Amino acid sequence: MSAFVILLFTSPVWLLTILLLAISNKGIIWFTQPRPGKGGKLFTVIKFRTMNNARNEKGELLPDEARLTWIGNIIRKTSLDELPQLFNVLKGEMSIVGPRPLLAEYLPLYNHEQRKRHNVMPGITGWAQVNGRNAISWQQKFELDVWYVDHQSFELDLKILFLTIVKVFKAEGISSATSVTMEKFRGNDEGKSR
Repeated sequence: MSAFVILLFTSPVWLLTILLLAISNKGIIWFTQPRPGKGGKLFTVIKFRTMNNARNEKGELLPDEARLTWIGNIIRKTSLDELPQLFNVLKGEMSIVGPRPLLAEYLPLYNHEQRKRHNVMPGITGWAQVNGRNAISWQQKFELDVWYVDHQSFELDLKILFLTIVKVFKAEGISSATSVTMEKFRGNDEGKSR
């Protein structure tokens, strides 16, 4: 129900964002990708597309910073790219608050403790997002995700929602130290051996 209310409340922002992306991305508005949800079950996440598909002479995708469009940069800084995931919430695939749904290719790389992040539904925002987002290491992210799973409560979710609003206005933690997004998770010794 809360996702539907947010959808209605943000509809003018949606319309403007869709219009600007249609112009900037030559009609390509959406980014969809399989992501693991609760129990590791795959679903298709939907976001606003902030990058184009520019490639080099070998046909390989250019680095993220080279593909990030001008409007995409604004959308990422304001976290508007996450808004379409409200449809995932309405479909019962995601929650408003929970560990962020990461790439499916990471599933075999998690150790036993890290896999606990899939004991709950993934969220549009989460404890790791309000405690550093992309500016912290993968290890720190996973520790924060598991801490959330172990301490999940209505009060904690409200705190995360409040802190999310603060972080969005401050535009903190959007990029890592070396990338406009976040470097890929390459696993850890324990995760690789399992």
